[in-house]
Amino acid sequence: MKAHQNITIFIEVSDFLLNCFVRSPSWQHWLSLPLSLLFLLAMGANTILLITIHLEASLHQPMYYLLSLLSLLDMVLCLTVIPKVLVIFWFDLRPISFSACFLQMYIMNCFLGMESCTFMVMAYDRYIAICHPLRYPSIITDQFVVKAAIFILARNVLLTMPIPILSAKLYYCGRNVIENCICANMSVSRLSCDDVTINRFYQFGVGWTLLGSDLILIFLSYALILRAVLRLKAEGAVAKALSTCGSHFILILFFSTILLVFVLTHVAKKKVSPDVPILLNVLHHVIPAALNPVVYGVRTQEIKQGIQRLLNKIW
Repeated sequence: MKAHQNITIFIEVSDFLLNCFVRSPSWQHWLSLPLSLLFLLAMGANTILLITIHLEASLHQPMYYLLSLLSLLDMVLCLTVIPKVLVIFWFDLRPISFSACFLQMYIMNCFLGMESCTFMVMAYDRYIAICHPLRYPSIITDQFVVKAAIFILARNVLLTMPIPILSAKLYYCGRNVIENCICANMSVSRLSCDDVTINRFYQFGVGWTLLGSDLILIFLSYALILRAVLRLKAEGAVAKALSTCGSHFILILFFSTILLVFVLTHVAKKKVSPDVPILLNVLHHVIPAALNPVVYGVRTQEIKQGIQRLLNKIW
């Protein structure tokens, strides 16, 4: 009698399935409405902000050009992630093709780094405005914004390009269910039959190099700003100086707080539901995008007046 041999057959998969909130399926029902409203707010508010800055000649200044860049990045990140998540919530359309998945992975990594870098450049802008006000017009020019935009684009496009390439070169042989709402690098890579050590180290190294260095420079800029502000002796000078960078600092808190909580939940993943990091990852692509233009619109008088004039023309 011939002995039976156990033969493992590997079937190469052609697409992925995004499996959102497996352990907490009820989340999809109550999360779909607020997520939809946040998405509409993000797209609408950023569109109004971009139109206002474009039409108002008084807002054609480097600071507002950088804010326009931030709005564009927020809109791209929202459009890359949230519509697909909502389609999964509403219609259970979980399949995503290989090319769409790796494209989403690249855009998320690239544009998140670009957003972080834009915050860093905006922090430098506020540092020059408060610590070296007389030199501000000669340092922060339109040419400076162009050079900063080229640097932001080149740095992140080049350094994040290997992330989807490394993942796409892996051999996927059977499992195709991504335990996530989005095509996060490690969520996808762990489905392969190959060793993902290089993917993990590159993701970790690039992530901490880009986001870590940006956050360090941002908080260094604000430490220098705070030191300069505390030296001001004129009445009301401290309040005026802080108000000029208050909006920007609030935006950074939105960006970094959610990111920090996301990292901490990953570190303590044994103590929290695995669905919590997935939820935070989704919210990180929409909450800052929705709140950034609202904060600037409420706290910046020039933008508020520009929006009012725009709405008066429409109505």
